[in-house]
Amino acid sequence: MLTLDKVYQAAHVLKKVAKVTEVIEAPKINPEAQVYLKTENLQVTGSFKLRGAYYKISTLSDEEKQRGVIACSAGNHAQGVALAARESGIPAVICLPETAPISKVQATKSYGAQVVLVKGVYDDAYEEALRLQKEKGYTFVHPYDDEKVIAGQGTIGLELLDQIPDLDAVVVPIGGGGLISGIAFAIKQLNPDCKVYGVQAAGAPSMFNSHHGHKIETLSSVFTIADGIAVKTPGKITFDCVEKYVDDIVTVTDDEISTAILSLIEHQKLIAEGAGAVSVAAVMFNKVDVKGKKVACVVSGGNIDVTILSKVISRGLQRSGRSADLTIELHDRPGELRGVSKIVADMGANVVSVHHDRTDVDGAVSGCYLKIRMETRDHNHVQQIREALKSNGFKVID
Repeated sequence: MLTLDKVYQAAHVLKKVAKVTEVIEAPKINPEAQVYLKTENLQVTGSFKLRGAYYKISTLSDEEKQRGVIACSAGNHAQGVALAARESGIPAVICLPETAPISKVQATKSYGAQVVLVKGVYDDAYEEALRLQKEKGYTFVHPYDDEKVIAGQGTIGLELLDQIPDLDAVVVPIGGGGLISGIAFAIKQLNPDCKVYGVQAAGAPSMFNSHHGHKIETLSSVFTIADGIAVKTPGKITFDCVEKYVDDIVTVTDDEISTAILSLIEHQKLIAEGAGAVSVAAVMFNKVDVKGKKVACVVSGGNIDVTILSKVISRGLQRSGRSADLTIELHDRPGELRGVSKIVADMGANVVSVHHDRTDVDGAVSGCYLKIRMETRDHNHVQQIREALKSNGFKVID
């Protein structure tokens, strides 16, 4: 059974390897609330997963350790298990979906684990790990549906209440549910009045659907930039914990996640992966009731691939009105492009790309289309530029 004693025991064991991550104030995330960030993205291995993996492996018998461990992961649990196995002097095999970011695959290998890439998503890696475990006799370390793993993640709850004793609410990312199960259990035992909210990506709402339907549901597919929480089926143990201890679960879109990642970079100088930023997105976009409250967002990981990061920043800029695309129908005659450029410049925007198309079959023979991308201040600024172009006789298509 999951007990508070196990969570405290995990905290004692983890003193050897895990950081007590800082809580930092983030006033620009939501001006109507007192927002703090629990920076698990700065944890050893770049995510909270080390906590549960290390505590679980520390409790294995000598016989279980001798057989070696196997795990499946979207990337972060892999690194936690690999490091914990290395520190314990035991071999580790990790099954990862082939779509896992290269940075997570390479980091897992760097800790000495054998990596098996599996076609598909996390759930496919899970099935392959179970097959190999039966075939080879490895000891399986589940990424979330294990009470000792959950107890290890619950140490975050202990730290939060120690760092912010009068906390009103905590907002936690959810994939399979191990993180929120541990945090919610610990917090509700010690401060039942503190609200615990879970957040999933809208493209992978397995626990959201299960919680609101009061039964475990399996998704046919998942699609989100938050690869760390792209799980088709929540765990049984974690589902039960969520039903008992979590106040509500909400979802955020990929655009909202991208905006949150961008905000963390600009205002907090923090790098978060998609899964780590969903809690921040929920508070930014008022998906949970935090007005006038002291709330902590768990930034669960920072292991984002740089190629994905560049795309996310671009999406975040567009979502916040910091970047905008316009298509303008022009007369194909000298001076038209100069006229557009002058208006955009006078309005204080910066053109970063231009595409001049004279061949569109849907356009007039004497016309052309100008497609521009601009750096802008916000959505209001974009609208002002549109209006200025229209008032000067230009036809803005979109």
